[in-house]
Amino acid sequence: MAHGLGGTKDSGLQPFAQRLADAGLDVFAFDYRGFGSSGGAVRQRVDVADQLDDYRAALSAAAALDGVDPGRVALWGVSLSGGHVLAVAAGRTDVAAVVSMTPLVDGRAAAVTALRHHSVRTLARSAAIGLRSRVGALTGRTGTTIAVVGRPGEPAALSLDGYFEDYTGIAGPTWRNEIDADITMQLGSYRPAKQVKNVLCPVLMQIADFDRSAPPHSAAVAGFAARAEVRHYPCDHFGLYAGHRR
Repeated sequence: MAHGLGGTKDSGLQPFAQRLADAGLDVFAFDYRGFGSSGGAVRQRVDVADQLDDYRAALSAAAALDGVDPGRVALWGVSLSGGHVLAVAAGRTDVAAVVSMTPLVDGRAAAVTALRHHSVRTLARSAAIGLRSRVGALTGRTGTTIAVVGRPGEPAALSLDGYFEDYTGIAGPTWRNEIDADITMQLGSYRPAKQVKNVLCPVLMQIADFDRSAPPHSAAVAGFAARAEVRHYPCDHFGLYAGHRR
């Protein structure tokens, strides 16, 4: 079990983990490198390839625990990790099931959605900061950071109306509202939906029908391609968390 963009395992995952544990499952929740309680010299930087490697490492670690059947390990992810679990499961025979909640499955579609909900000026400013961070990293300088979540018009990875309150409402003690701006340069090319046809296990896809961050239509198309059981919820991106109904 892993969180989405810039999230930590102590930020809203506990209620899900507890319900799964109450149903008789063992739950292995983890933070990606550089976030929360995990190590990593570079902090608060999302690298999609590294996170996929981290998820594979977590899968191996969970399967090796005493009392765990390595042939019955399921993957659970939300938002960005909702895409990661599909990418990690693709082509594998040792994954028993996948739960993908409000998943980001198509970065290009997400960029188009962002254009509908943000001003061009706001997007251009975030892109410029992201480019500056990437150039800095390539020349050996420290990356430029932005907020994970901000209010409308602020430079942040997420800045839609209500998102600041929603995200900070689930934030745990290890969460930091800071992320390397390079993420704005990565997400457009991330398209785990292209791999769903290779997912061999059962998939549960949970879609927020009014999601302004992870396009619900893209998730529905990916769910169909994955032959998934699809559940729809009348809410926005954070509406499935405990205490949130937006």
